[in-house]
Amino acid sequence: MNESPEQTVEASSAEQAAPAAAQDAADLDRIERDLAGVETALQRLDAGDYWTDEVSGDPIPDETLIADPVARRAP
Repeated sequence: MNESPEQTVEASSAEQAAPAAAQDAADLDRIERDLAGVETALQRLDAGDYWTDEVSGDPIPDETLIADPVARRAP
């Protein structure tokens, strides 16, 4: 079956659109996780336990929070 140049371009565009849509969905998922982390960090700040490991209760070093402001555990 011979395809016209227009059909080839349409097929190529459709093939490119699918990975782009998947990438957009992955980006949106990452952004939502980042936002959830920030919201949790703000809640911990309001509660006064931002600087405390949420499992062990040990302090989270400033260096850790500087490197990752949404860290919830001490290294």
